[in-house]
Amino acid sequence: MKKFINLLEFTQYLFDSVDLAKKAAIILKAILDAESPRLSAIAQKMLGKSEANYKEIQRFLAKVNPKDALMRLFQADAPFVIGDVTEIPRPGARKTQYVGTLKDGKTKGFWVLVLATPFRGRAIPFSFITYSSRTIAEQGESRNLNHFRAFREIKEILGEKPLVLDREFSYLELLGNMVAEGMNFVIRLNQGSHQPTFLDRDAQRVELSISPGEIVIHNNIFYKGVVCVNVIGIWKKGFNEPLWVMSNLEAEEGLEIYLARMKIEESFRDLKNLLHLDKVMNKKQANMEKMVAMVMLAYSIGSLIGEEIRDQIYGKVIQDGEEEPDEERIEGKPKLRKSRKWKLYSGLFILLKQKIHLSAARLRQIVKVVLESFITLVQHPVRTYV
Repeated sequence: MKKFINLLEFTQYLFDSVDLAKKAAIILKAILDAESPRLSAIAQKMLGKSEANYKEIQRFLAKVNPKDALMRLFQADAPFVIGDVTEIPRPGARKTQYVGTLKDGKTKGFWVLVLATPFRGRAIPFSFITYSSRTIAEQGESRNLNHFRAFREIKEILGEKPLVLDREFSYLELLGNMVAEGMNFVIRLNQGSHQPTFLDRDAQRVELSISPGEIVIHNNIFYKGVVCVNVIGIWKKGFNEPLWVMSNLEAEEGLEIYLARMKIEESFRDLKNLLHLDKVMNKKQANMEKMVAMVMLAYSIGSLIGEEIRDQIYGKVIQDGEEEPDEERIEGKPKLRKSRKWKLYSGLFILLKQKIHLSAARLRQIVKVVLESFITLVQHPVRTYV
């Protein structure tokens, strides 16, 4: 099925040179075929001799920074931006300069902080940074400064959109920096062994207490006595623990946004499980980041095409007079509902793993629909990296 998809139709909107767009299309197609970020695996999926292909990929990466192309996938009309950190283990890379030690204190590897916007229940990455315990030590920085560096790079295009972040971002230094920069945020609280401290306006401690089935709201309280936030907790029946979210937005709005983020977390897993982002093996950090960007571009285009295939193959038409809850309707396709199989598979999984036979005419129509959405997506004016 993939062989009938012309990725040049997409890459011509990502790269300013026709020649670069053609080469990018070939490489992205090979990434999807190889399901790997390794240059050797990608080269084998390209036409011709793998040795020549390997050098061609290297020449392409020397000419461009794919992170600029990735930034074009930022959606100016997205309601929020998602930040997510993932570990990339590199146990055998003891001499690779950008590889340090992961959170367990033993495994060699580095971190990728991905920034993405939601799209039809999925996440489309548009920016990222990489860092490790070694790069932090060598640069005299900290994990916190690396996090804020990623957010500061997108400040101008972020505007009033909130950053939606998970528990590892619930620390004072980051909140203080975001408030100082005028950024909105929605962050899940870390409810581990060290409970966060909140004080009211009278400097009295606010206890976060909740029972199953309850919703609790604390407005205008101070995280560690410093940053003013609104906090909301919800403990749904059947769950082992409550969910607490803090934000500088209204508490209910913050919770609604965070719950929307939770539904699309699996998008990031596809990058590892299907395209094996965690197998990236470049020796230099700059080259590694270029390949990470290429994998994210391949993921994004492949996901968009796969999602449209999923809708058409597994979406069920809602007949006139049928009542379907909003959560059962396919986003962007109000006349289609989610079948059991639709819920089982992501679009990228369908594209890469399932043997679905579609006529060339039907596949062309699917790609046409996706391309129209893609063009709208990438033609927003976006400041790129300098």
